[in-house]
Amino acid sequence: MGDGAAIHPTALVSPSAELGARVEIGAYTIVDGGAKIGDGTRVEAFVKVGSYVEIGRNCHIFENTILGGTPQDHDFGGEVSYVRIADDVVLRENVTIHRATGEGMETSVGAGTMLMEGCHLGHNVRIGSLCTVTNKTGFSGYSQLGDHVVVGGMTGFHQFVRVGSYAMVGGMAKIIKDVPPYSIVDGVPARVHGLNTVGLRRNGFSQEQRTRIKNIYKLLYDRHMKRAEAIELVEKNFPDDEFAGGIIAFVRSTRRGLTKWVGIDLARRGETE
Repeated sequence: MGDGAAIHPTALVSPSAELGARVEIGAYTIVDGGAKIGDGTRVEAFVKVGSYVEIGRNCHIFENTILGGTPQDHDFGGEVSYVRIADDVVLRENVTIHRATGEGMETSVGAGTMLMEGCHLGHNVRIGSLCTVTNKTGFSGYSQLGDHVVVGGMTGFHQFVRVGSYAMVGGMAKIIKDVPPYSIVDGVPARVHGLNTVGLRRNGFSQEQRTRIKNIYKLLYDRHMKRAEAIELVEKNFPDDEFAGGIIAFVRSTRRGLTKWVGIDLARRGETE
């Protein structure tokens, strides 16, 4: 146990749990054997920290949060898997995060991210750094967020979908396909409504950079070309461009397909709803 740890007398902390310096454990909280909690992290009352859960430094875990539950997955066979929470993460009340399916695999939350009240992370979900996820949002297995993503409340994510970095997702949206980086999406099912201009500006993207990203997407979503042709044109027009390279890599690695852009003539692209 770390120096200066403060454990409420009603808390149940396993002797084999690893607590860093200045950790605070609230009333009636349970910390199972094998759990690790980093320096300066505060865990409020009625929290459950299961085995194979690793929490970083200076996190704040609010009441009734449950970390490390077994996956809601028929493929899970009792293997050792993890929940890993990075530094400076805030998990508000009633958050639930399940362990991964697969030996040695993890469900993870990146540094500086906040998950608001009632959010659920299913098995093998990966949340990037500096994300903000609003109340009662649910992530199905293997879904992912990049860094600096903002998600509105009560949004649902289909399994395996990905959201690119610096995207913004509107509240109560239904995400069934991959959301490209830097975009803003909303709706049921979700549609791209343009660039996340305000978010990009707040994160220090210049006008020139925002315009360049917009022009890349104009080519990529051009209704007169097939996607492979559009990718080739982006590579030709934006050689060695950091934004173009990242966007193309995201598009090429999609398993679910890309979220459609509002106003695209789907018939001319040979696509269907």
